[in-house]
Amino acid sequence: MAYDVDFTEVSTVGLESSPAAEALAGLRANEARYFKNKYDHTFSTEPADEAADVVNHVGRILDEERGIVIASPALEATQFEVEGVRWSYVFYESGLSINVLWTLAEGGKRAVGFKLSDGMEVPDELAAFKFARQKSKLAGTIRGSYFVIKGDY
Repeated sequence: MAYDVDFTEVSTVGLESSPAAEALAGLRANEARYFKNKYDHTFSTEPADEAADVVNHVGRILDEERGIVIASPALEATQFEVEGVRWSYVFYESGLSINVLWTLAEGGKRAVGFKLSDGMEVPDELAAFKFARQKSKLAGTIRGSYFVIKGDY
């Protein structure tokens, strides 16, 4: 069942099994606020088992582009299109959020972004990346990194 993420009253719905549930909920709410403010889009997520195609798609890109396999189980995922860009998000039990930005127009931007919940250690599979810090009222300190997608998925 889909969950419309509320960024005014942050909730851990769907993320309860995560040891970083509060921080991950803040991170998810931060994303919801961004899409509402920038595109007037309501950010909705589904349990990972109901959005297995999205989880598998993101996993395939990570594996084929960089040989990355995320050790933590996926909790929630979503995929949507806004202004010619397809966005895929997966939220993991460890507190990690991964998004794939895929511009539908030929030659557009295509990238994978990683965000670590406040207080989360960098997972071993992402140790090669450098993470920049960003402050958020909803999520505390978010650390993020990304890479450009070279293949076609």
